[in-house]
Amino acid sequence: MPIDPATDVTDVFEEHRPVLHGVAYRMLGRVADAEDVVQDAWLRWSSADRSEVREPRAYLVRITTRLAIDRLRQVQSRRESYVGPWLPEPLATDFGGTAPDTAERAVFTESVTLAVLVVMESLSPLERAVFVLREAFGYPYAEIAETLDRSEAAVRQLAGRARRHVDEGRPRFQVDPDRQRDLTERFIAAAAGDDLDGLLKLLAADARLVGDSGGKSKAPLRIIESADKIARFMLGVAKNAAPGTEFTLLELNGGIALLGRCDGTPDTVLQLDVEDGRIRTVYIVRNPDKLASLAAS
Repeated sequence: MPIDPATDVTDVFEEHRPVLHGVAYRMLGRVADAEDVVQDAWLRWSSADRSEVREPRAYLVRITTRLAIDRLRQVQSRRESYVGPWLPEPLATDFGGTAPDTAERAVFTESVTLAVLVVMESLSPLERAVFVLREAFGYPYAEIAETLDRSEAAVRQLAGRARRHVDEGRPRFQVDPDRQRDLTERFIAAAAGDDLDGLLKLLAADARLVGDSGGKSKAPLRIIESADKIARFMLGVAKNAAPGTEFTLLELNGGIALLGRCDGTPDTVLQLDVEDGRIRTVYIVRNPDKLASLAAS
């Protein structure tokens, strides 16, 4: 039935804001871009004729998804001139009511990991939208088709292609949080202790280190490959760490990460992808624009 006119338009929107932000962030990989899209969705919602809106959540998700597709097409062209590798903006993962129950949390969380978001960069905007709505939020194909103004058959094809790309690129197994925490602590301890052998034992032989600074701070401008090169790089980083830098372990993007603060300001995020008991990828984010949202973490 249509929305009760007595229902506050703001209350309805705020009820669904976490879901809308979740869709937008997974589409765009940046908190600021996601917030802009959600704000645009609010403007559309507040000025729309809501008398015939029977399902506010579906209506708002449709608006948000379409706005996110448009924004993604814009930012993809800007990323072509980005200085160095591009990584998604780290997100503190307090999902609130957006993950319906414990059984679904693993799937919901996986769709926001750095590894999956990086792979999703290879998808077209439509493929990404279908993947997010289907895999993270469980929307039926018919509803996604209506949202994207495509046939259900076309949506199923997009979903199949997207899932194949993501399955090929993401880690094969989920890592227990305690195991990830342990490896992160050992990795940092080995670097701080100038323990080259200790780092090499933790890293897979073909490990990669991806650093994102956007040219605004020190980080590798190319991906570093091989355990030996990564280990030696990390030893150099540890030796040249700014005095007074403090480190905290916290959950970002559904996994354990290390947040470094310099004089209280977020300076570095380090997160590890682990496979078969070894570190497969080291992600380092140092672009200050992507760390601002963690100031309160």
